[in-house]
Amino acid sequence: MGTAKHPRGLYVCFFAEMWERFGYYLMVGILLLYLRDTVSHGGRGMNNALAADVVGSYVALVYLTPFIGGLLADRYLGYRKSIILGAILMSAGYFMMAIPGSNALMFASLGVVIVGNGFFKPNISVLLGNLYNKPELLAKKDDAYNIFYMGINIGAFICNFVAAYMRLNYGWGYAFAAAGVGMFISLIVFLLGMGAVKEADIIKPTQPGDISLGQIALSVFLPAAVAGFIGWMLPGNFLGSDSNDAFVFASLPIIFFYLRLWWRAKGQERARVGTLLIMFAAALLFWNIYNQNATVLTIWADNYTSRTMPAKMGQVLDTFGLAQRVNTTPKEVPELDAQFRTRLGPDGRVITHQGVDPYFHNLPRAEWPPEGQDLKLLSTELYQSINPFWIVLITPIVIGLFGWLRGRKREPSTPTKMAWGVIVCGISSLVMVLAALSVNLYEHKVSSAWLFASYGTFTVSELMLSPIGLSLVSKVAPKRIVALMMGGWFLTTSLGGKISGILAGFWDKFDSKALFFGISAAAAIVVGGLLLVLTRRLAVVVEEATHSTD
Repeated sequence: MGTAKHPRGLYVCFFAEMWERFGYYLMVGILLLYLRDTVSHGGRGMNNALAADVVGSYVALVYLTPFIGGLLADRYLGYRKSIILGAILMSAGYFMMAIPGSNALMFASLGVVIVGNGFFKPNISVLLGNLYNKPELLAKKDDAYNIFYMGINIGAFICNFVAAYMRLNYGWGYAFAAAGVGMFISLIVFLLGMGAVKEADIIKPTQPGDISLGQIALSVFLPAAVAGFIGWMLPGNFLGSDSNDAFVFASLPIIFFYLRLWWRAKGQERARVGTLLIMFAAALLFWNIYNQNATVLTIWADNYTSRTMPAKMGQVLDTFGLAQRVNTTPKEVPELDAQFRTRLGPDGRVITHQGVDPYFHNLPRAEWPPEGQDLKLLSTELYQSINPFWIVLITPIVIGLFGWLRGRKREPSTPTKMAWGVIVCGISSLVMVLAALSVNLYEHKVSSAWLFASYGTFTVSELMLSPIGLSLVSKVAPKRIVALMMGGWFLTTSLGGKISGILAGFWDKFDSKALFFGISAAAAIVVGGLLLVLTRRLAVVVEEATHSTD
């Protein structure tokens, strides 16, 4: 049993997902920067709060649509057709983003990507899990998802270099087009390798007690639409914007649907669904911190981090078109953070740094370049590659460690791994608390080492939770609703992404950035600790489900 080889379908899923994630993380890595950039430079000229609202909504909806895509794949389309449809839509959406136009075109493009992701993302994960449902391969399922996850992060690592090169040398449109090319490659890879995953593409017949699509539309989609409309129309903003209120209100019927799914289940199936819901609730804190990379950590890298490089490194990156050049020549600049406006003038204009690039607003004058000379900076989007860099570096170590422990029958249970993952991700936010306390942020920049340390700590938590979460759903969910429960996992990601965007919308209102990061740190550590108390009981359910034929 232990000597069984990984099926060829693993590598088909690996490369298809690698290129799909190349496109997705390229988009996520530059979207906030694009929205904040000035119109004269091809951006949208939004302030921090509005840009974070858009990015948070995009990430949330990207991970909400798998609820629908998983359901349709389970009942009607099958997994391969759903993946192909999703790949075509996502590629089209990225290419649409490359076309200059109005905000309406931009939002339509994002919408096409969001729908496409709903068909692609949950179903390739389920397809992979189905390949390992044979008795001789069950023990390798966690390892398979870790290998699969490394593919995700190879794509996430290289995409930011492509994005930086295209953005700096040709413009935003070419960067978005590169995401479309990556998605098209993913489609080709999957089409060429479909034979290797054919056996895992099983449409499950509807069984007595299953909820029909019509019932779901009436009990979930319609109430979600009504609740979202109410949230949008309510006077005032409870969560910073109409879109935030609408999304959270619309999510409530979907959460209720999963609770009702648990309530209506019987016997062991009820225990399995309940276990997954508990893990989903804890993972919500993890995904909140995870998705800060697209919002507040991007702002942190852009505005608060010293991005200067040693001369030789700057020369090398400049040669390859990856160095961002800034100088003190007066120009149109994006709106400053609220704290900078407060410190530098009530009219929002810089008093001593008027019209210079925002990078200089908290850089001591002694570190400014001579007038007329450029300062070569590490491009902001390249900081998005720190996390996948750590993933690729650490994944073989983690797989080897757990394999070594498994051989000695001392491997932690899946719930235990996930509980520690939530705790460690809280510790990664504590690193940012220390970074925020290390200097006066409005007069000095902080070292890039803080982001490397925070991402490195977070990577440990990610490897203990994110790929294991996919494996957990595949093992524990009743087979007739496995894609639906995979959609629930991505719903957790969706809510975490939206919460991250909501919090980022209040970034300018926090005078203490340490307090901002501290809130997420405390919540994750407390919830992870509570989950750790429950792991023994949850592990029993996981073990029974793993060896169940249902």
